Amino acid sequence: MYGQLSQDDGPDSAQQQQAGPAASSASTAASPVTGPDVCALLPQEESERLVPGATVVKGSRETPAGVMFSCNWQNQRISHGDYWRNREIDVKIDQYHGEGAKTGRAVAQSTFEFGYGGAKYRETAKPTAKKDEKEYISPVKDIDGVGDGAYAQYTWRRSGEVLWYSYGQAWARVHDMTIEIKYQAGQQRKDAQILSNETVQSITEENAIREVTHLVKIIAENLADWKAKHPDVVAQPYPTATTSPEAKPSPSPTELTVFPAACESVTSTATALVPRPTTRARGTEVGNDTQTECRWLNLDVPGVQGKTRIRSVLITVHSFTNRAGVADKTAARSYYSTQHGQDRSMAKSSFGNIKFGQVREIKGLGEAAYSSYSQTRNGDVHAGSGSVMVRQGSQVVVVDYAGADRPKGKPANAPEVEMIPDKEARAGALKMAEAFLAALEEKPIGS
Repeated sequence: MYGQLSQDDGPDSAQQQQAGPAASSASTAASPVTGPDVCALLPQEESERLVPGATVVKGSRETPAGVMFSCNWQNQRISHGDYWRNREIDVKIDQYHGEGAKTGRAVAQSTFEFGYGGAKYRETAKPTAKKDEKEYISPVKDIDGVGDGAYAQYTWRRSGEVLWYSYGQAWARVHDMTIEIKYQAGQQRKDAQILSNETVQSITEENAIREVTHLVKIIAENLADWKAKHPDVVAQPYPTATTSPEAKPSPSPTELTVFPAACESVTSTATALVPRPTTRARGTEVGNDTQTECRWLNLDVPGVQGKTRIRSVLITVHSFTNRAGVADKTAARSYYSTQHGQDRSMAKSSFGNIKFGQVREIKGLGEAAYSSYSQTRNGDVHAGSGSVMVRQGSQVVVVDYAGADRPKGKPANAPEVEMIPDKEARAGALKMAEAFLAALEEKPIGS
């Protein structure tokens, strides 16, 4: 069936079967040894190259047939410019016990050959496709010089308007162990419609086969080294360990004692929107993002007959730097694209107690800009909000103008609350954004 097994597989298997179970590498009495650390078989630089920032999960379990060891590297939301990327590597290694007169090595060989036959069948099989479904499975690619035999195959699938994905797989055998590797990758524009395959791009056959071939060579070689150090060993599952995940504290904003000069410069503009405001300035560092926030707020704007009026202007400046502390335009572009994509994907929809309006591009403001509008009815927060986001160099500026009116004496979440309308909210946010961008040129923040 499979033409690339080593020359001694057949005779060796037959001799071991004649010798009986005592000759099985998976049944010889030996001191308990934990099975190979699958995650460690792949160098970190390789896993990080293919799945940056991965969540890594290691596992093992014992079955009547043997012991299975696995490692999974996964990151389904990698920000890359205008795209969200997804990446995953999944590796499974099975060590087989003997079955009667058959050794573990013979069982592994039979299992491997059976899998190879199934892969050859899939490359020519033409199952009846359901409506709106498409599938392509590549010819099997034999891989020379890897373990006691190896091969790879590519799968591409599309189903309806939601699913669209592809991946490469590779299989190999090392003595009484089989290896199965799957690498899946794709990307989609950040502004694509949620729960759709709009703008999806998935890994090509050439790239998928190349990567899994590279991976199986590395893992098979390292597994062979492990086998050489642990001959005639019945591998044991990994010890069960109970760990509590460490909570990562959220960065706490720091109150700034001095109102930033650029914010002070636009206070007159803000006061036209928020009369007699209370001001506040805060700073926060989140990784490479240094955030400076200026707020003008009045919870009871005077002079509105019979109503309690709330108005607020909030300006947040995101200043991005790289590890060397140098202004990072690429990071700013990535952040802007991420937020732009999320806002576009939610446009003209609702989520819980939040309704979203249209996203509108703004020409002539910064290097890129857009506006959005939302209405929130959540707990004590009942308000409409217009937002303008602007990208300029290594900074992203977000301006929010929000507010609501309600009858005097009524609570903030009363049914009678009137949200600041779309047109007024956007116009106020745009007015503040234009004034603030001009102020930044003379009085920079965080640069």
